[in-house]
Amino acid sequence: MTYQSFGIVGAGAWGTALAQTLASAGRDVTIWSFEEDCAEDINAEHINRCYLDGVPLNPSIRAVSSPADLAGRDAYLSVAPAQHTRATLASFADHIPAGVPVILCSKGIEIATQSFMSDVLEDVLAHAVPAVLSGPSFAADVARGLPTAVTLACANETVGEALVAACAAPTFRPYFTDDVLGAEIGGAVKNVLAIVCGIVLGKGLGRSAHAAIIARGFAEMRRLGTALGARPETLTGLSGLGDLVLTCSSEMSRNMSCGLALGRGEKLQDIMQGRLAVTEGVATAPALKAMAERLGVEMPISFALADILADRISVNDAMTALMGREHRAEVE
Repeated sequence: MTYQSFGIVGAGAWGTALAQTLASAGRDVTIWSFEEDCAEDINAEHINRCYLDGVPLNPSIRAVSSPADLAGRDAYLSVAPAQHTRATLASFADHIPAGVPVILCSKGIEIATQSFMSDVLEDVLAHAVPAVLSGPSFAADVARGLPTAVTLACANETVGEALVAACAAPTFRPYFTDDVLGAEIGGAVKNVLAIVCGIVLGKGLGRSAHAAIIARGFAEMRRLGTALGARPETLTGLSGLGDLVLTCSSEMSRNMSCGLALGRGEKLQDIMQGRLAVTEGVATAPALKAMAERLGVEMPISFALADILADRISVNDAMTALMGREHRAEVE
């Protein structure tokens, strides 16, 4: 089983970076863009001025703006923002045949349904073979060919290992797991925690507090994973701890930079209006809180962010409440 031709649904920074990687691995790559001018730039100028300006793209990458023009690929990557994945994939339902892998590359939880992206795929394209690509990876680094290692999850081991071989490039190393849910949990939760880490640093609360949020936030991630049946080793790997460390430690992260602005006193509405790219953690936070409450999972840091974003509590009061919680053993 080999995969030579790939269709990429979404020409944002991450979709473009993945197109670049696949092209460098010698794959036939076609990328679908919602914006026609973006597709024209990729085809004519070999650059994505809209979302990844300054990175020359492999001339072999072809861009289209009609879902029908992405038909006939061996495998697909879904890179639409999490809250738009359902509607976007629905427009491709007639063009992706049964048994074809769809690799989910968006990290989040759908607000309306509290669903991970694999659940959304099951609803919209039940005949597809689901896979998940997640891990510590900034689009600009990947597009420029800097060394990156990620997790590729697929319940079908034969398909998953073939996808790993197809997606691997000299500077892009996927590791296989069959724990799809574990990979999704890490990718979604780390975006929420990264906003909190940004708030802590933007507020001037120090690196000690920042490290505490990462460590205690990881404990929340593992509790959710346990409740949902994910494997602990998935969450301690690249798609969990690895992605958490990266996203919580750099202003290149849209989620952390959002938190930094919030910590400095900027209003969420103003922050979002000034951004072209999506900050997934903002939408995921309330969905994560609702999911955890339904499951009875204790996630105080994540809950605090959801309340901050909804203006139910101030940053100062949230931090005071977190520090004043009942004392307990670190490991339960």
